[in-house]
Parts: sequence; C-alpha cells; structure tokens
Amino acid sequence: MMAWFCRAEASSDIPASPTPLPQESVFAARRDILQLHLADAVEQYMVQLVMATRNPAPYGEQLASWLEFGGSPRATIALDRCSRAHAWLHGRDFVSPDDVQAVAADVLRHRLLLSFEAEANGVTPDQVIGELLAAVPVG
Repeated sequence: MMAWFCRAEASSDIPASPTPLPQESVFAARRDILQLHLADAVEQYMVQLVMATRNPAPYGEQLASWLEFGGSPRATIALDRCSRAHAWLHGRDFVSPDDVQAVAADVLRHRLLLSFEAEANGVTPDQVIGELLAAVPVG
C-alpha cells in the first residue's frame, strides 16, 4: 500500500515553473533597496552589533566566553544590505532596528566561530546572536 502511494505521488502533475523576472526588474529593485533611508542611529546599531561579536567582553562575561572570533567588516555590509531588503520587502522606505534584528541571525550565524566551551555546552550561534541582540542597545 505504501509503495503505491509513493509511486502515485511521484507521477502526479508537476506544477508549472514561475515566470522569470526580467533582468531590469531585478536591477530596479536593487536600486530601490539601496536608496532606502538609513538613519545614522540604525547604521551605528549595525556596526555595534558586529563589533560586539569581535569584542564581546563589554556585553557580558558569558558572551565573551562563547565567542572565539566574530564577524568581519563584510558582516556589517551584509547586515546593511539584508536589513534594507527586509524593509523594502515589507513596503517601507526606511530601515528600522526591527529590520536589523529580523535578519541578524541569518547574516551572522555562519560568521561566528564559537569557543570550545560554548560548543561543548551545546550553545548555538542563534543563542549567541540572541544574547547580542539583547545586550547591544538600539541607538
């Protein structure tokens, strides 16, 4: 009975592929995203988040013990671009700290090298990022 179900599922109609976007639409979206307003305070917040991954001691002893290496300057650039895209996708013409926080885990997760102690205790990059977001003040 189970084998029949799997074969029937595999032989069902394949949905049509979505219509490709014209290249100019993609370029126009990129221009719009890069033109979104970014307040100095939000930009500083991004910089402070990334700097906190490189020098976590001022934000707590536990956080400092979890991080071996933090994000590079490219992490700040990625955080900026992804925050802008998040705001644009939500129909706003400005970037807010909420946009930064919404993309922080996806941007930083693979850029952090956790300490042996953190890994041995089952600490995940997402937990570290959550602590960073709680510890670094918004503007």
